[in-house]
Amino acid sequence: MDLVLSRNFHHPKPLNFAEYCENGGYQSLNSIIGQPREPLLAELKASGLRGCGGGGFPTGVKWGFLAKDASHPVYLVVNLDESEPGSFKDRQVLYRDPHTILEGVIASSYILGADKAFVFIRGEYREGAKGLEKAVQEARAAGLVGENVMGSGWDLDVDVHLSAGRYICGEETALLNALEGYRGNPRSKPPFPIVKGLWGQPTIVNNVESICHIPWIVHKGAEWFKSQGKGDAAGSHIYQVSGPVKKPGFFELPLGTTARELIFEHAGGLLDDRELVGFLPGGASTQFMLPEHLDIPLDWDGPATVGSRLGTGGIIVMDDAICPIDFMINLTEFFARESCGYCTPCRDGLPYVVHVLKKFETGEATSKDLDLLHELCETIYPNTFCALAPGALMPIMTGLKHFKHVFESHIEKQRCTHNHQLTAEAC
Repeated sequence: MDLVLSRNFHHPKPLNFAEYCENGGYQSLNSIIGQPREPLLAELKASGLRGCGGGGFPTGVKWGFLAKDASHPVYLVVNLDESEPGSFKDRQVLYRDPHTILEGVIASSYILGADKAFVFIRGEYREGAKGLEKAVQEARAAGLVGENVMGSGWDLDVDVHLSAGRYICGEETALLNALEGYRGNPRSKPPFPIVKGLWGQPTIVNNVESICHIPWIVHKGAEWFKSQGKGDAAGSHIYQVSGPVKKPGFFELPLGTTARELIFEHAGGLLDDRELVGFLPGGASTQFMLPEHLDIPLDWDGPATVGSRLGTGGIIVMDDAICPIDFMINLTEFFARESCGYCTPCRDGLPYVVHVLKKFETGEATSKDLDLLHELCETIYPNTFCALAPGALMPIMTGLKHFKHVFESHIEKQRCTHNHQLTAEAC
């Protein structure tokens, strides 16, 4: 497999423009800028690239839906508001190779016919945003950003925008509201951003990892990209492993790599050689997978066979020293805090879920509280305005199924018996 996103990570510091070009950077633009756009889009569709931010929608198909009208501008918005617990792939590219992001932005903007691109960056990534802004300035001086890019007659302006810092801004329509200067609340869909997005104009919003793949796909071809994955999966992916493992970190590997390989080979196995109890395969808002699922390919289809999803590919490991209920409390407190407050099921429901979960840890829960958790999940999940609360409930809903015996043990013993690492106050 050819490294794409992490190919320059071995350098001690980010490459400047000249160094990046010496290492093959921006060469893809020679086969993109000035070419007819439809064949480029067709190559992207044929590649099988899917949205790497968690949605997994085919990128080329999405771009093909773009409403193009010469009388209206088209905008590209790159989502780098990486705030999902357990996910830290995008910041690696931002801090260690900003020109890779910019090359993707330029190539993508040309294919879309966009003359304005925005990179929306998580507020905590301030230093990374400065590095990307520097890359934009270097590319502008070289004629790759600005007026008449590479003599093509096409103009492109790239704006690096630093978020005020809220998890909800990772949702594409909340991101657009924040970019326009409004409160970061989600919008009603339809209309979708691809029809009516930033300032009411057709807008493509994609995760930064997806954008970074674009120039390589068009330059090397769809078949090359397909060959980089395993089985039916196409391309590479930056997986992340966190939790009680010996070597937590990120790994660019073929899409379709198994959790067994990630956890026990690349991440070195569990600390103190403890027993794996479960893991979230794609960040905090995905469903639990179990040890018997370790050999399922972590691609867009594999986790779905057991009721989960790839998400961002950020694996959060849980071993037998961690109480599953405490694990769920830790995650749900985050989501309750990050609710935008727009709708009642999320604003009031998630804090109440935390309250009920904590009763199990403090020894106050009864069987009625177990029934109440099921009722809360069934009520909140289908009745929220956006996907924040349903995502927050995914670990709980599968936790109630897979770790029912843990809940029942807490009720019976009226305490938590786990020697867990995420300690609850009362344990």
